[in-house]
Amino acid sequence: MENATAKKTILIVEDEKNIVDILRFNLQREGYDTVEAYDGEAGLSLARSVKPDLILLDVMLPKMNGFDVCQTLRQEGDNVPVIILTAREEEADKVLGLEIGADDYITKPFSMRELIARVKANIRRTAMAASTDHTNVMAAAGDLTIDTDSCLAYKGGKPLSLTQREYELLTFLASHPDKVYSRINLMEQVWNYGYVGDDARTVDVTVRRLREKIEDDPANPAYILTRRGVGYYFSTKGAVQG
Repeated sequence: MENATAKKTILIVEDEKNIVDILRFNLQREGYDTVEAYDGEAGLSLARSVKPDLILLDVMLPKMNGFDVCQTLRQEGDNVPVIILTAREEEADKVLGLEIGADDYITKPFSMRELIARVKANIRRTAMAASTDHTNVMAAAGDLTIDTDSCLAYKGGKPLSLTQREYELLTFLASHPDKVYSRINLMEQVWNYGYVGDDARTVDVTVRRLREKIEDDPANPAYILTRRGVGYYFSTKGAVQG
């Protein structure tokens, strides 16, 4: 159970009342506070007013779908952890959720144990990022720098618009330059849980999104490189390599 002195609030945005009831019961049993919305517009409104610590967000919602809710929050600068709930197995849905800024996804029907584990991992990750002793500015490579006090990354002196997950992945890899990490390693170190099912796809999409924001030529990256068959690493050669 989470520490009662630091009770966290989870926003459930789901139009099926029986699922909301099950989620509410299990999350409250784990020590979380919950608020609920049954359509996308209400969910977006609660996200803005309540400022939850995490959002469980269904895709197929009345009035406004989950993708649009998540994308709107990200465009407004809200980096609250978002776990997308989808009943559909199509790879495109999962990728789209990650592309518009969701931190994670879980496919219905899901086990409550797995969902709770992912909720805890995402909240724990956020708490760890907030409590880390920062070292101010870390010169990553080339014209890329990371300010760990403000949790911002800069390229050529201009701030980059990164999601929290993208920032954490960049900071982790840059903190261990030239060390190759497999997708499973990154799921454990950055996502804070072990490899489950096709989660490797989550890492690939996040790396691609990050490359699009930090690389001059994402198709020929200079910073985050791939060691084929092994994983990803941050190159200290930076902009020199291409």
